[in-house]
Amino acid sequence: MSGIVTNRKHKSIIINGMPDHVHILIGANPNDSISDLVASLKRDSSTFINGEKWFRGKFHWQDGYGAFSYGRSQLDKIYNYILNQNKHHIKRTFREEYTELLRKFNVEYEEKYLFEFFD
Repeated sequence: MSGIVTNRKHKSIIINGMPDHVHILIGANPNDSISDLVASLKRDSSTFINGEKWFRGKFHWQDGYGAFSYGRSQLDKIYNYILNQNKHHIKRTFREEYTELLRKFNVEYEEKYLFEFFD
């Protein structure tokens, strides 16, 4: 995934995943939209995973994604959060984490439109 980010001329800072989601921190290339980057990440990583036959059946990402921006002064905090995802998810599920971020950033949402969570 880092290679995909780099090939699209973004700066890959940290990528770390849980069984049901991935956090990616990048320095964004202003000439490439986040939606195009996410589409490429999902498409190209799925192709790689399926080519390597890491799963029985066909792997695919679920629909949807969340993207949040942070300032340079917050990089260490965000980096460490992503690095230590497994510790954070002992206390909170991905659903709890995601909806907390939506509230923190004042993003209005309806539960029925959120992507599927695997609690």
